[in-house]
Amino acid sequence: MKTAEIKRRYLAHFEANGHTVVPSAPLPAISDPNLLFVNAGMVQFVPYFLGQQTPAYRRAVSVQKCLRTPDIDEVGKTSRHGTFFQMNGNFSFGDYFKAGAIPLAWELVTKPVAEGGYGLDPERIWPTVYLDDDEAFEIWRSVGVPVERIVRRGKKDNYWSMGIPGPAGPCSELFYDRGPEYGREGGPEVDEDRYMEFWNLVFMQYEIADVRSKEEFRIVDELPAKNIDTGMGLERMASILQGVDNLYEIDEVRPILDRAAELTGKRYGAHSGHVASESHPDDVRLRVVADHVRTALMLIGDGVTPSNEGRGYVLRRIMRRAIRAVRLLGWQERALPELLPVARDCMSPSYPELAQEFDRISQYAYTEEDAFLSTLRAGTTILDTAIAQTRSAGKPALSGEKAFQLHDTYGFPIDLTLEIAAEQGLQVDAEGFRRLMADQRNRAKADAQARKTGHTDVSAYRSVRDDGGEVEFTGYTELRRESRIRALLSGGATVGAAVEGETVELVLDTTPFYAEGGGQQPDQGLITVGAGQVEVFDVQQPVPGLIVHRAKVVRGEVRAGETGFAEIDVTRRRAISRSHTATHLVHQTMRNFLGESATQAGSLNAPGRLRFDFNTPAGVSPSVLHDVEQQVNEVLLADLEVNAFITTQEEARRIGAMALFGEKYGERVRVVEVGDYARELCGGTHVARSAQLGLVKILSEASVGSGVRRIEALVGMDAFGFLAREHLLVSRLAELFRVPGEQVADRVEQTVTQLRDAEKELEKLRAQLVLGGAAALAGQAKDVRGVAYVGTEAPEGAAGNDVRTLAQEIRGKIDPARPAVVAVAARSNGKASLVVAVNAAARGRGLAANDLVKAAFSGRGGGSPDVAQGGGLPAAEAPNLLLTVEKAIADA
Repeated sequence: MKTAEIKRRYLAHFEANGHTVVPSAPLPAISDPNLLFVNAGMVQFVPYFLGQQTPAYRRAVSVQKCLRTPDIDEVGKTSRHGTFFQMNGNFSFGDYFKAGAIPLAWELVTKPVAEGGYGLDPERIWPTVYLDDDEAFEIWRSVGVPVERIVRRGKKDNYWSMGIPGPAGPCSELFYDRGPEYGREGGPEVDEDRYMEFWNLVFMQYEIADVRSKEEFRIVDELPAKNIDTGMGLERMASILQGVDNLYEIDEVRPILDRAAELTGKRYGAHSGHVASESHPDDVRLRVVADHVRTALMLIGDGVTPSNEGRGYVLRRIMRRAIRAVRLLGWQERALPELLPVARDCMSPSYPELAQEFDRISQYAYTEEDAFLSTLRAGTTILDTAIAQTRSAGKPALSGEKAFQLHDTYGFPIDLTLEIAAEQGLQVDAEGFRRLMADQRNRAKADAQARKTGHTDVSAYRSVRDDGGEVEFTGYTELRRESRIRALLSGGATVGAAVEGETVELVLDTTPFYAEGGGQQPDQGLITVGAGQVEVFDVQQPVPGLIVHRAKVVRGEVRAGETGFAEIDVTRRRAISRSHTATHLVHQTMRNFLGESATQAGSLNAPGRLRFDFNTPAGVSPSVLHDVEQQVNEVLLADLEVNAFITTQEEARRIGAMALFGEKYGERVRVVEVGDYARELCGGTHVARSAQLGLVKILSEASVGSGVRRIEALVGMDAFGFLAREHLLVSRLAELFRVPGEQVADRVEQTVTQLRDAEKELEKLRAQLVLGGAAALAGQAKDVRGVAYVGTEAPEGAAGNDVRTLAQEIRGKIDPARPAVVAVAARSNGKASLVVAVNAAARGRGLAANDLVKAAFSGRGGGSPDVAQGGGLPAAEAPNLLLTVEKAIADA
């Protein structure tokens, strides 16, 4: 049975049993501050489990895309480790519990294939339950499982929590006996390789606290609303139903592995259980390629692009591991164009959007591979230099610091460092490298732990929302209204009143104030309460459904429970609305010119200006930017109607409304359309007609990260003001150069070229002036204990390269048989610098330029034994630097 069919049957089974089918959330865990990626099927339902939101359904079913990378270095070494996987899950929010969940699972896995089930042999299924969970034990007996196949296990195996205080409970897992050829008899307690876990049913019936580990936690109380969270590993079930040994052989992975083997001429042999890389290095690398290429496809498909931080860094690391593995297998050409289409064909039956978006996905993937291949070439050069320096210093091993620098700064893989160093007869301080890597991981873990407050620092806001319900936003249709102050908050707690001069947070029953979101800045304005008045400077939504006004009391006093009059700053709102509508037009127009891959990656809609980030692997030419700007302004002239309406996600997709990658939308969505030109899912505020924007002027386009570009533009009167200033500037330049305005750019370019040529000539003259006295200075060398010493200052303002050249020129004019040291000090921008040059005869006497510089700068500065330099002291110290070098020679 194909994996896509397993997924289809799962959804159909639970939908037929009253569950709402919920689409997979995007892999980037946008709404959870504790996660980079969704790592379990229940993640998108966490607000329901925590009581932060009320679900629109009592039963749900999903197939969730998941990503886990803590054990990335183990990928390929076992038959079960992978990064991307899919979790089939069914959930109950205070509806059915154990007596409902267990029979539903049993029915699906044992029902004949012809009737829509998976057709597993019930005699080969072993359930496990928590030690004292007699209820689950008896339910398994009631569905027909004999007592000897129901296993009781402890907290480590059969108790689940989120790893933080909150809902938790015992769980029941299903294992499938793969047969005696896979291991010993006796059930999952004896052999978890033969008995493969494929389903986990979690019964959330308790609240726990003081979580230390899977075994150490404290139960606080039994929850009144008991929830069900079950997860069936799609890849695990596929391996069982397809009769294969491991996840690398299922239909969604094996074709990628086979193509990699074909490219490299390697042979893949399936190995169950743990596979040591020393025993089967080619098998391991082939598995790494298959897993990582599929994962990269899914991540880019969900809008992640390679970068040096966060989610983008995880993607970059995964891609580079795959590319490196292919090269170690012997393939030296571009690999992803050969492998990524295979991954697409494997996954698109379940996720059709991968085929639809493949041009965008492949563009990012192939560009990243090209960049990494350049990195490999550059890194190899740096490594070769480091190896030469290590050998010349007589050291047996490359330092851990250098290996870590190559890995961390240049993205150069450690296994490649080890391989190349070994070829040169050198070892690598692997222990030092591992220590630095561990330090880096520990810092990352500490940072992640510090962020683990996402579910605990908004309790006051949740309480206000739960007491009074969600706040109604009326700002789409009105700019002012009367409303009751539901609550006042200060310092994270509710207060009864606030007086003049205090800063406070207000929650109204209904509000016209827009809370910051979707790139749109918040409204500002006033709330008048009797004789009191507050000035609203920020509006946020700290928990879903609760709009909080951050304000300063500017007059009198305000109290909770009073009725006030809320009025937004209309001028500001209209300016922001113009910018937001302009962003939609720029987005659509960029896609018109660059293709569907130019999707929004972020935005800022502020009064009179906008910032639009979009995905594209290369810069946008000035001519294209000009055409984009012109087309946007033509839409303004067309005076198209701007319309907003609520519809279903399915209908929005049908009519072609754009959705943003990484955003999670509800079943009902708001669509904003500008005539027939642009149509996008959006919760922001907009103008009524496109002509109200007046004018859009693009100011700049630049890179803000790998594969992400940024456009900044002005809108309305801000754009007119900018053009007026530009006109005055061009007119003034035309007057100064005495040319027509259209010739100003050419005349400025000509003048700049002339200035650059003059600067080059000036540099030549300055260098000649500096070097002209080298022979005379060499002839004036002072004898310091048998060493010819020249200590001199370069002319004021001499360039660094000229100072270095002067020191070497003087050294070259001294008899090479005579030990010689030349020190040249320089003053520039209020600072003193020093260059020291030492000839071979002096080095034979034990003198080294880098040691002499460090003596002058108290241990700072650097270079080689023949030439070194330092700097940073006040300019007045220049003579003392020369005296210090002379003294160091005399004391040597």
